[in-house]
Amino acid sequence: MQINLVSDTVTKPSYEMLQYMFNADVGDDVYKEDPTVNELEDRVAAIFGMEAGLFFPSGTMANQTAIKLHTQPSDQLIADKFAHIFHFEAGGVSFNSGVSCRLIEGKRGMITAEQVSAEINDPDFFHSPKTSLVCLENTTNLGGGACYEMEELEKIKEVCDEHGLKLHLDGARIWNALVAKRQNPKDFGKLFDTISVCFSKGLGAPVGSVLLGDKETIKRALRIRKVLGGAMRQSGYLAAGALYALENNIKLLTEDHRRAKELANVLKKKEWVAAVEPVETNILIFSLIPEYSDSVFIEKLKQKNISINAIGNRKLRMVTHLDYREVMHTYVLETLAKM
Repeated sequence: MQINLVSDTVTKPSYEMLQYMFNADVGDDVYKEDPTVNELEDRVAAIFGMEAGLFFPSGTMANQTAIKLHTQPSDQLIADKFAHIFHFEAGGVSFNSGVSCRLIEGKRGMITAEQVSAEINDPDFFHSPKTSLVCLENTTNLGGGACYEMEELEKIKEVCDEHGLKLHLDGARIWNALVAKRQNPKDFGKLFDTISVCFSKGLGAPVGSVLLGDKETIKRALRIRKVLGGAMRQSGYLAAGALYALENNIKLLTEDHRRAKELANVLKKKEWVAAVEPVETNILIFSLIPEYSDSVFIEKLKQKNISINAIGNRKLRMVTHLDYREVMHTYVLETLAKM
């Protein structure tokens, strides 16, 4: 029994999801003639109360398209120092949009309205880049699956409106946040100019994200997706996996969250653990005391068929997901307790 807790991206489609994908009604999505893709885009837009959606092969491409939509070369965006768009999108912010990042020291990947306001450049001071966009991430990846409170998001939106800034949400794990905080997705749709939502992590689909916005914005996004090479043909087979996930897998996220918290509770009791960060969703980040080596610890777990990863600064990460079953969970809990 191999147990992979490296990421929730390791999930594979279930037999039922694959059957649903095989039976998809498809067309040529480049001509917007794939009925399954169209259904997914419309359904996700409706869930968030936004006008339109566009299917992308990856969350990175969806985020990069959003940044391109809202900025001009030499502009600057504001984000937390842990932001996925900065750390894990291969420098696409500068390569695709010619934009720099003003990174803020937030708390567990989350920034406040007060911090955003303090970092907006004076638009009349032409020596500084023009601030044009704020990018938030929910849940936060390097922040350990932390979730924004709606009240803070509303305050950030007020700052953006006051200064004429656009607001984008990297919602790679937005489904986890919605379940954990019992929030209404339409409240997010009211606040953000664009939202990217992912289906290939905890929801278990093999591929795909949807970028949401108003009709005019998504019309412009269609051209940018083409420029980035993201136009696909019979992509309804992939969109069907996302539709199946919407119908069947969101409710299962509560189990991922429970298991992550139970893993944290075991680690908190071990004398070789220096710190365990708070767990809200499916990401668990912890660190060992200085006397213990991260690489040795990871190797010891590998010998017991358990894979986790290091994320830098002596931090280790476990991510629970759809394919991490209860029998695996019991084994990992017992293994950690005995170490």
